[in-house]
Amino acid sequence: MEENYIENQSYLRAKKRVDEIKGFYSHLVVMIFVLPFLVFINLQLTPQYHWFWWAIIGNAIGLFIHWFTVFGKNLFGFGEDWEKRKIQEYINKKL
Repeated sequence: MEENYIENQSYLRAKKRVDEIKGFYSHLVVMIFVLPFLVFINLQLTPQYHWFWWAIIGNAIGLFIHWFTVFGKNLFGFGEDWEKRKIQEYINKKL
């Protein structure tokens, strides 16, 4: 019974992590498609004032914060449960 609970908790943590990563990449894709559209609109309507830079800077800051919340803590692969995963990996290999 406890084993099912642990497996279920592991699954829920893994699903949450995948959803966070997917959310970051969705944010990136939206930014890639929306910002050129805003640049085009700006240059067509008010070419004398380039307000699109504010949108680019704001989105870049937001994307950086989103990236850091998703990947920043685990930048080099040494996250909170890295040691546990490595131990489990070696146990599975039966070294």
